[in-house]
Amino acid sequence: MMKLAYVTTYNAEDVANWSGTGFHILQALRKQSLQVELIGSIKNKYSPVSLASKGREYLYKWLFKQKYLCDREPLLLKQYAKKTVQHLAELKDVDLVFSPGTMHIGHLECDRPIGFWTDATFASLVDFYPQYSNLCEESLKNGHLMEQQTLDRCKIAIYSSEWSAQSAINNYQIDPAKVKVVPFGANVNHHKNFKEIQSLIQSRPTNQCKLLFLGVDWYRKGGQIAFEVAKALNQSGLPTELTVVGCEPILDEPIPDFVKYLGFISKATTKGREKLNQIIAQSHFLILPAIADCTPIVFCEANSFGVPCLSIKVGGIPTVIKDNINGKLFAQEAEISEYCQYIANLLTNYPQYQQLAYSAFHEYETRLNWTVAARTVKRLLQEAI
Repeated sequence: MMKLAYVTTYNAEDVANWSGTGFHILQALRKQSLQVELIGSIKNKYSPVSLASKGREYLYKWLFKQKYLCDREPLLLKQYAKKTVQHLAELKDVDLVFSPGTMHIGHLECDRPIGFWTDATFASLVDFYPQYSNLCEESLKNGHLMEQQTLDRCKIAIYSSEWSAQSAINNYQIDPAKVKVVPFGANVNHHKNFKEIQSLIQSRPTNQCKLLFLGVDWYRKGGQIAFEVAKALNQSGLPTELTVVGCEPILDEPIPDFVKYLGFISKATTKGREKLNQIIAQSHFLILPAIADCTPIVFCEANSFGVPCLSIKVGGIPTVIKDNINGKLFAQEAEISEYCQYIANLLTNYPQYQQLAYSAFHEYETRLNWTVAARTVKRLLQEAI
């Protein structure tokens, strides 16, 4: 049995960390009969290095009006590596050191092969996500250095999208042979079969459109576009409801009646998970026209209920969403009318919508779940060692 040391700065046993992704990767690997030893919670925000990094962050913010990334501070990363090596010394017969990220292993000096599975490179995030814009020169240098060192050290680099994998090859000249692409799975706890999904799809109304916007960032996730689409559909005569979960709609007008704002619903509780599952299952489409995103797992989750997804051709999204198979991707400059026409055409020809919904569930079953993903990762790791 292959034995992995699973390295994270946080507690990977806690589903609340990193939107549950580190937790689900851990559980999925264990279900593949891999022996996984945790090396987690190596982050100490009260250490002298952490406090000094926080001081530099404030300095750059108030004095230079720039962003300094504490988590790319070399001394802090070396501290993580030192703690990891200490834990590794206590473990026996570890075949491979594995991480759901790159920052924890860039300075790791060990005699075991290293691998990771993540959703982006540092280069792909710079000026793509708001928090990676207007970075100071020091953080840019540190970030690229960390990424390069990690890629040089690793035996295998697994990414959740072609976009991030290509960035590793193009921006850091990594050997393409050790770069692999395996999409993440859905962070769901249900196991519905086709008949149950068929019943859900058939229960959706045929005289109304139910759109779901599920995200914690109204601007980055494309909330305004989702709202304009729902508004235009109503104006065209198709009764449409837009359910917003995760963030408050930020509009230049009072929230209209067709917008159903439910606030943040936590997946950390059984009640919260059941509520989210119900909301997703009742929707015709998940609409998330993000202007920046790596690999939104919520698309996989929507597909697990036979819900097609509408989004934009940006970042790692095209790896998850395939046109007319489990949703539709639009150009960044697409008009609101293009979204409306696509939605209206499907709901007018409802059997066609149902086929798309069935196809979306098929994508989840065959490609976008943690069992399939972890099985592929297990094989790749075995080949790497």
